[in-house]
Amino acid sequence: MLQKREKVLLLRTFQGRTLRIVREHYLRPSVPCNSPLCPQPAACRNDGKLLSAEVTHYVIPDWKVVQDYLEVLEFPELKGVIFMQTACQAVQHQRGRRQYNKLRNLLKDARHDCVLFANEFQQHCYLPREKGEAMEKWQTRSIYNSAVWYYHHCEDRMPIVMVTEDEEAIQQYGSETEGVFVISFKNYLDNFWPDLKAAHELCDSILQSRRERETESQETHGKEYPEHLPLEVLEAGIKSGRYIQGILNVNKHRAQIEAFVRLQGASSKDSGLVSDILIHGSKARNRSIHGDVVVVELLPKSEWKGRTAALGENDSDDKASGESPSEPMPTGRVVGILQKNWRDYVVTFPSKEEVQSQGKNAQKILVTPWDYRIPKIRISTQQAEALQDFRVVVRIDSWEATSVYPNGHFVRVLGRIGDLEGEIATILVENSISVVPFSEAQMCEMPVNTPENPWKVSPKEEQERKDLRTTHLVFSIDPKGCEDVDDTLSVRTLNNGNLELGVHIADVTHFVAPNSYIDVEARTRATTYYLADRRYDMLPSILSADLCSLLGGVDRYAVSVMWELDKTSYEIKKVWYGRTIIRSAYKLFYEAAQELLDGNFSIVDDIPELKALDKQSQQAKLEELVWAIGKLTDVARHIRAKRDRCGALELEGVEVRVQLDDKKNIHDLIPKQPLEVHETVAECMILANHWVAKKIWESFPHQALLRQHPPPHQEFFSELRECAKAKGFFIDTRSNKTLADSLDSANDPKDPLVNKLLRSMATQAMSNALYFSTGSCAEEEFHHYGLALDKYTHFTSPIRRYSDIVVHRLLMAAISKDKKMEIKENLFSNKNLEELCRHINNRNRAAQRSQKQSTELFQCMYFKDRDPETEERCIADGVIYSIRTNGVLVFIPRFGIKGAAYLKSKDSLVISCGPEGSSEWKPGSLQRSQNKIISTTAGGQSVTFHLFDHVTVRISVQASRCHSDTIRLEIVSNKPYMIPNTELCHQSSLLKSELVKEVTRSVEEAQLAQEVKGKVIQEEHQEYCQTKGRSLYTLLEEIRDLALLDVSDSCAM
Repeated sequence: MLQKREKVLLLRTFQGRTLRIVREHYLRPSVPCNSPLCPQPAACRNDGKLLSAEVTHYVIPDWKVVQDYLEVLEFPELKGVIFMQTACQAVQHQRGRRQYNKLRNLLKDARHDCVLFANEFQQHCYLPREKGEAMEKWQTRSIYNSAVWYYHHCEDRMPIVMVTEDEEAIQQYGSETEGVFVISFKNYLDNFWPDLKAAHELCDSILQSRRERETESQETHGKEYPEHLPLEVLEAGIKSGRYIQGILNVNKHRAQIEAFVRLQGASSKDSGLVSDILIHGSKARNRSIHGDVVVVELLPKSEWKGRTAALGENDSDDKASGESPSEPMPTGRVVGILQKNWRDYVVTFPSKEEVQSQGKNAQKILVTPWDYRIPKIRISTQQAEALQDFRVVVRIDSWEATSVYPNGHFVRVLGRIGDLEGEIATILVENSISVVPFSEAQMCEMPVNTPENPWKVSPKEEQERKDLRTTHLVFSIDPKGCEDVDDTLSVRTLNNGNLELGVHIADVTHFVAPNSYIDVEARTRATTYYLADRRYDMLPSILSADLCSLLGGVDRYAVSVMWELDKTSYEIKKVWYGRTIIRSAYKLFYEAAQELLDGNFSIVDDIPELKALDKQSQQAKLEELVWAIGKLTDVARHIRAKRDRCGALELEGVEVRVQLDDKKNIHDLIPKQPLEVHETVAECMILANHWVAKKIWESFPHQALLRQHPPPHQEFFSELRECAKAKGFFIDTRSNKTLADSLDSANDPKDPLVNKLLRSMATQAMSNALYFSTGSCAEEEFHHYGLALDKYTHFTSPIRRYSDIVVHRLLMAAISKDKKMEIKENLFSNKNLEELCRHINNRNRAAQRSQKQSTELFQCMYFKDRDPETEERCIADGVIYSIRTNGVLVFIPRFGIKGAAYLKSKDSLVISCGPEGSSEWKPGSLQRSQNKIISTTAGGQSVTFHLFDHVTVRISVQASRCHSDTIRLEIVSNKPYMIPNTELCHQSSLLKSELVKEVTRSVEEAQLAQEVKGKVIQEEHQEYCQTKGRSLYTLLEEIRDLALLDVSDSCAM
């Protein structure tokens, strides 16, 4: 029998408003206890994750312990942990979404022996709050009462240790109930886990940080910053329009002085502002940190400032702002923070000399974050000297108005500065990527496919699916060496003369059940993370590289979309969606397919499926395959032309193709050379994504997952328009159609790089494409600007994108709905889907950043140990694509590098070029206009650099102890760099030998040193299904080609 209560909640919305909600609260006689000792498992409905049966005790942390020591409770060695609902809600309401999500993910993770107990819904555990009772005292009393009930519920067979920081609670409850012990968390670690050194160090670090905060709050300091306004004042101000809400974005090139607030929620519609708000200086930032949701007060117009137009440290290709460099823009100051989005930060300790200069109290150390946008953090430690050569993870605890810097605590060591594994770990932490090996519970859900027990198509599936194995020529076109083949194609002539085009995608959802352990893990990861020398798979390799990979010559389950096309016009007559069984006849690589398309049949020897046949059979099969590739290409051209007429954009990204030899070593670094088959495959995938989007939206108009690409702000195109104008071109940005046509006509016959750079600038001006739930947007907002489609989604890569898994389930539910069958799929509500979309969008941005940062890491490693003065590889041709007040931005086509080249040094010297073009530094001045910059020496000599001028640059590496190394460019001549003919023929082989030796040497040595552990390592990689190449850059070609499968991905759509 349920008992009804009423509960008053004060909740903060995503927009920052506080809502008072009165909820009916029903108490139940039984809720899941998730203990193997439960005397009534059926009544408790313990059908989820259970605690281990091998523990000696259960531990129940108080609300304050969960808030302050959650990262210690994350240690997998701590088992039998029961989180009470009361403690979890305290974290949710007092520590924000990020901390609460960490706790939720910990509870879902099968690797951690912990469960949630809904004590506030259990009628014997629920305690109403007494009149005048402090919230903190009620929470502790409620958790203790639940601990006692839980002990008796398990029939007094398992001792329970409640850990708390409340000394009164320890005195009051310590010996009240036999079998339930109440002790401090520090005491618990000392007595139960004396050898868990890392946990003790972390606990001490947190404790020390907390004591210092308490001490500081008692001391009377002068205020360094204004106090933040109370929440109710902020909310009233936002509602009235006096204050503006947005997300703080710090400019990493001028982190000390320049930040911007991007408007959010109602503020973006009601303020009337069309640009970001400038926050100038750290005082105006008022202790807010990059990523925080802040509340801003606009300053009077007389105090508005403009963006800095000079090149800053590590300046590169940031998005065009649309603001003229000297034009004042809305400027404000932060008056409050609605949501702190603090995370783990990688830092570097000061050198011994810097420690001494920080003062006598060496226990308090200022550490420098790897991310330029984060301020220095003050932590307490006695290990500063021992850790000065390491990358270290810290967390921020607080930032009081009396402190110049935020206070934090030490968490763990990542690795030595400059060490490859340490630097890769840094990139992962900085992007909040935590990819641990798949757990035993997750792997137990996986199907088996071994020589002794091979996987087979089941008779049931043969009855329910359309069998295409004997009726369709199915084949894949992928990069060389690709393991995760998630899409195949087919085309054939029907009896009525029309064509049938098929796109067949791996049926991942057959193997990944909703809310299973592996589904929860894939949802958390959201995507496969590709780094320069490794990848972290979203799914175990038994799926991604085997049973869900549509390899040649084996039976596989697929989800297919097949269209009947008119035989001459290729117009779509009808479409069919459903589950199929396929057997791919060929696993082609792009270059082979292109050779066949071009009529070069000598490539047959590189196609294993054809090479083994006799001449007659080979000829027949070859003709059939060539016809199919040719027909697919014809269809793709028609589809592309149709999208072009609607304004589809062909954009340009800076991509370097890494050419590999047979041993997966680097053969060459060359700019991307797109083939027509890339576009053929991409168009087929776009077509499938578009039609699936229409289907799932028609069936579920309020809970379908689609992908939108909003039109860019016109002001972001200002730099593109000005650059094109410098070359005599006019770029019309009123619509995607006019932009596409303008870019097509902006061709300089003397320099094809001009068009590439203009397209790259257009890409930079674009908004990012985002996943969304259709119940949260009006239909006119569904449009995909870049692809010129009214509806679009991602369906074609479920092996590496969780969004596609959701879409597959929606499609299967739509098919069931059409057949008036029961919908078996668990579909997300609009609210839950919108939250999932936010998570996937966030993880996608993290994946893009980490891939970019790892590529930059290896670029720096390649150039780092060379002498730029003498090494020929360090001299290259560059193209100027942006003018700043103190220098230019240069693109180096040879290596796909973009970077800053200063024309004015820190000593106020300017660059001067002699008659033959060679440069030197002399006293003088710079004069900048929109499309050129003039360097004039004190002696009257001048040199002019125009937009799109070719110059000779020297490439070197600017090393940094605290941050990532960066590529540094120096103009050594105002003339183009001409490669001698004798070098051209040897260029690739030179680059191969140099690059392989220099970049991979340290990794290969490390591998040789660990050969004694080889078998263990190999077994570990097989067991946990993570991928790690034997040499650097092994997977970059695969990354590049995978991106090409979806045009929207390759241009940030």
